[in-house]
Amino acid sequence: MTSAPLPRILRRRGEPGYPTFLELFFDVTYIFMLSRIAAGLAEDLTLRGAAETAVLLMAAWWVWVLTAWLTDLFNPRLPIIQATVLLVMFGTLVMAIAVPQAFDGYGWLFVTGYFGIHVVRDAVLIPGTRVNRPIQARSVRVFFWFIVTATPWVVGALMAGTARLALWAVAVAVDLGSARIGWPTPRLGRTELASQIFTGSHLSERHQQIYLIAVGELILTIGLGLSTSDFTAAEVTSAAVAFSGGILFLRLYFQRAQQLLAPSGLTAVERVRPGTSTSYSHLVMVAGVLVTSMSFSLVIERPLGPTPAAWTAVALGGPAIFLVGSCLFDAVLTGRLLWSRALGVVALGALAPAVAMLPPLGVLVVPNLVLLVILVGESAAPRSRLVGVPTG
Repeated sequence: MTSAPLPRILRRRGEPGYPTFLELFFDVTYIFMLSRIAAGLAEDLTLRGAAETAVLLMAAWWVWVLTAWLTDLFNPRLPIIQATVLLVMFGTLVMAIAVPQAFDGYGWLFVTGYFGIHVVRDAVLIPGTRVNRPIQARSVRVFFWFIVTATPWVVGALMAGTARLALWAVAVAVDLGSARIGWPTPRLGRTELASQIFTGSHLSERHQQIYLIAVGELILTIGLGLSTSDFTAAEVTSAAVAFSGGILFLRLYFQRAQQLLAPSGLTAVERVRPGTSTSYSHLVMVAGVLVTSMSFSLVIERPLGPTPAAWTAVALGGPAIFLVGSCLFDAVLTGRLLWSRALGVVALGALAPAVAMLPPLGVLVVPNLVLLVILVGESAAPRSRLVGVPTG
């Protein structure tokens, strides 16, 4: 009994795992996307604004993840795959344009871009894998869950206010959650969570690149904030402190990523469950950088005077979210808690009452000091002492 032939568009095992220039070009769109999302939160620094930002970020992230998986599972050097990526890139641009008014008058435009991306992707992959039913079933499962969430996305776009937020929150949670459990589908079952369907080296490179894009958006925010300032001593100092924070975010991530993504870690990423979990832990880290970017823009604009409680929350919350994501990333690949960063989250929470009495510039300095202590401590400590008890 012979096995089914492999589809021509599939990436072959053993092919180079490094990303193509087109994939890097696609990521550039996310500088615009992330900056629009951060700017929207800065304009509405409330719990509702934070919830709306989280929904938009998760939707944008889901598009990025599916595209990263697309070019991981399928040959990114084929013209049909390249054309698909370019169309997805255009759809992402449409979503980014709609972001500031996605919960107002441009909800339909955001959903149109989101839907167009899914339709294009599945219209290429499902027919392109018809010679091998097991492989085709992967794309069919994703399409099935796209149909499941179509109703809350569309109905949400037709409604307003809290109803839209609630429906979209459910839709995007199901989008991400269905992947976490292998897209269970009637008659097709689900993708086995222990099966190896990813290329560990490629997927890891893609995650590192999107994180670098997020830090790039942070640096862009600092530059734009300083360029529109009066270049007072306080404003320039705020920009310098913010830039130092960007370096710390970069060093903390790559210092750990280089340790975790050794050959054994890359092998783990190839499986469905760790692969999806790695993508989601990066979502949390990128969210932390995004919140921090927004706090930088606020402080550079007004570095002195009383600090609003919301400013303190985002200035400390952004680094804390990043550290939580970093702990999740570590737990996925090692099964253990990275205690140095967990303690950093605790320290940021414990310092919040005292930090609230500082001017905005002072508030900006404190999380930098916490991150610096973590970086120095991890650099000096043996690797075996960085992790704690197993997470289960």
